[in-house]
Amino acid sequence: MSTELDRIAEKARREPKLCFTALAHLLTPEFLVDTWGRMNRRGASGIDGETTKEFEQDLVQRCRDIVERLKANRYQAPPVRRVEIPKGEGKTRPLGIPTVEDRLVQRAVARILEAIYEADFRDSSYGFRPGRSPHQALHDLRGQFIAGKAGYVFETDIRGYFNHINHDWLMKMLARRVGDPVILHLIGKWLGAGVMINGVVTRTGEGTPQGGPISPLLANVYLHYVLDLWFEQRFRGTCQGEAHLTRFADDFVVCFQRKPDAERFAAEIVERMGKFGLELAEEKTRLLAFGRYAREREAGAGRKPGTFDFLGFTHVCGIGAHGQFVVVRIPCVKSCRKFLDRVHLWLKAHQHWRRRDQQAHLARMLNGFYQYFGLNHCYPKLRCIRSEVEKQWVRSLRRRSQRHRLFWTYLRSRTWFALPKPILAHATV
Repeated sequence: MSTELDRIAEKARREPKLCFTALAHLLTPEFLVDTWGRMNRRGASGIDGETTKEFEQDLVQRCRDIVERLKANRYQAPPVRRVEIPKGEGKTRPLGIPTVEDRLVQRAVARILEAIYEADFRDSSYGFRPGRSPHQALHDLRGQFIAGKAGYVFETDIRGYFNHINHDWLMKMLARRVGDPVILHLIGKWLGAGVMINGVVTRTGEGTPQGGPISPLLANVYLHYVLDLWFEQRFRGTCQGEAHLTRFADDFVVCFQRKPDAERFAAEIVERMGKFGLELAEEKTRLLAFGRYAREREAGAGRKPGTFDFLGFTHVCGIGAHGQFVVVRIPCVKSCRKFLDRVHLWLKAHQHWRRRDQQAHLARMLNGFYQYFGLNHCYPKLRCIRSEVEKQWVRSLRRRSQRHRLFWTYLRSRTWFALPKPILAHATV
């Protein structure tokens, strides 16, 4: 199967305008079994309540049954189960959970489409792509200020992006590269399946439920045509200076050498997004001076250089040890607050766990935070986060008894209280 996908990927690279009309034959029982082995099998159940362990008990036969239904056009895409997950600041994000069977078919189709679209997606796109990470996007963005000529940054946020993807536009975009009616029909079924909330199924003509394996790919395809290609093939060629886009899923920033180009982009991007049913959040849209000469520019107006947030980091114009310009990136306030809120909720729910079990779990949480936010200049902030986690843990331990003896001098000498120290896992990014 990997050989077949490699062949498709190579053909997609050689012929960028080719429309693939025969793809459904790859959906064999063997391909589904192979896909199952590559999936995250710890996900929650869908509307039918079936778990991954139950599905796996008769995996081969279930895969054969799926393929037979696909060939006979009897496969039905069930609605996804809607849950709300915390987003921070009291807000929530809707998450759609497909059934285990549907999740498998979605992932199999996504593997086929990835082989095609990885040849099309631009280097400026980093989100939900194999072999790409947020840290690569951060490294690319930093390079625009250190090695490039960027002096202005346009930052914004697409309001409710995943909930406002227009189905008609998306199907037209897919049809440019995918001509297999079986695959297109399947995607159409998933888009129209709707979501189940409190037993009631709701269907709309827009949006892709976050949580399905194919949703990130479809979201990338949509912005590939709406933003990436438009910026690269139409807008950038009309700029007087350098311009560079960095996008991770629906989160993007654009760097410009000249302010007039940035101001023109700020006006045209609103119209471009509106054409495809998308809207920018005005309260999160800004154009600011940032880069090597931002300090001098803003000093004339009596201001300091602005800062902006991207992928959980606040970017600051800094000065290095030898007086040179550096981009300082530290965990943003929102990221720190979300992590500490998560620690607080976990401690509250597991207050009576054994101390060493609590220590092991808190250590895993901290190491995960260090692993993502361990960039250069972040060590002081990581130490503050570790200190705050310690304080929350102490408060939780002391609530167990009114006659506690858990004073800091005692706790510091206990091995069970030791939490991992910060590490800069990406100091060179």
